[in-house]
Amino acid sequence: MMTTYILIFISASLISAFSQILLKIAARGTYRSWIYEYLNVKVIAAYFIFFAATLITVYCYKVVPLSLGAMLESTGYVFVTILGYLILKEKVSRQKIAGMALVIVGVIIVAI
Repeated sequence: MMTTYILIFISASLISAFSQILLKIAARGTYRSWIYEYLNVKVIAAYFIFFAATLITVYCYKVVPLSLGAMLESTGYVFVTILGYLILKEKVSRQKIAGMALVIVGVIIVAI
């Protein structure tokens, strides 16, 4: 049962990463005024997606220990970096790769 919640928790982290990418895409645009910069479809959708991911995370904390949950949330950094590379064509430095490797190793160690 715990494994299911862990997988759902990681999925919520991925969903949250998608919302962050959507916010980055919205930030790249130019708008008529500052109000349109914050009240447009992409920004509103991104915040709804982020809210859903947060609800899923809180739900998973019913079963997942707090110490493990914090480690699982760090997978979001990995997801944002990968999605930024794939969708936004952002460059990934060696330092980012090393950081992602540390996060992944940490998650594996804590999960064992």
